Amino acid sequence: MAEECTHNCSTCSAECASRESLLEPLNENSTVKKVIGIVSGKGGVGKSMVTSLLAVLMSRKGYNTAILDADITGPSIPKAFGLGGTVSGYDGFMLPKISHGNIKIMSANLLLEDVESPVIWRGPVIAGAVKQFWTDTIWEDVDYMFVDMPPGTGDVPLTVFQSIPVDAVIMVTSPQELVSLVVAKAVNMAKKMEIPILGVVENMSYVLCPDCGKKIEIFGKGKTEQTAKAHGLELLARMPFDPRRSQSFAIRAR
Repeated sequence: MAEECTHNCSTCSAECASRESLLEPLNENSTVKKVIGIVSGKGGVGKSMVTSLLAVLMSRKGYNTAILDADITGPSIPKAFGLGGTVSGYDGFMLPKISHGNIKIMSANLLLEDVESPVIWRGPVIAGAVKQFWTDTIWEDVDYMFVDMPPGTGDVPLTVFQSIPVDAVIMVTSPQELVSLVVAKAVNMAKKMEIPILGVVENMSYVLCPDCGKKIEIFGKGKTEQTAKAHGLELLARMPFDPRRSQSFAIRAR
């Protein structure tokens, strides 16, 4: 006798059409061609920074670009782009904020009157908000949407993978010794959800000495490249630790 479906595709070995049936449709005013999820196994590795830089890069290449900030309890994308205030609505839909570089952005911080107010919601409510960002926002003529995912492999990443047609993901990590374990968890989740992985970005890889330009690996020699190869993935970039990047990003993003 077949097991009753729990609608949790990440722990299911059955071959069925339920994965596609769980995808939430866009509204009739929206078009999104490609969706790329930016994923990390743990917090604090610079996932939002990588998301922002990728969106800026693709926008500068002439593509219509958007960011869906799915990190509901720790949203940072609006701050990175110097955006404030709340989003407006039209005919029952939300209109994303648009950065000076013409990047469409939707985030929980753009729904709050006070951005310092904590989002104290239970998992199902957070997951529902992510779905609404996808279905109830007017994403007009978007070529590339980058989804800034919350860290880990819990409710919200699962909701994104099941509800939004993610075409591929990029893993973001840092050089600490724990990297192999946290990358493995995120990689295995993406594989179980049958979502292609474009590669791995190692953030905070080193610091450049301001005097001699030598690379100083403050966390030691990272094992990201070795770990990526073990999973058949490409190391896409090693980003240095540079405080000036966070200080100047809002200006450069315009």
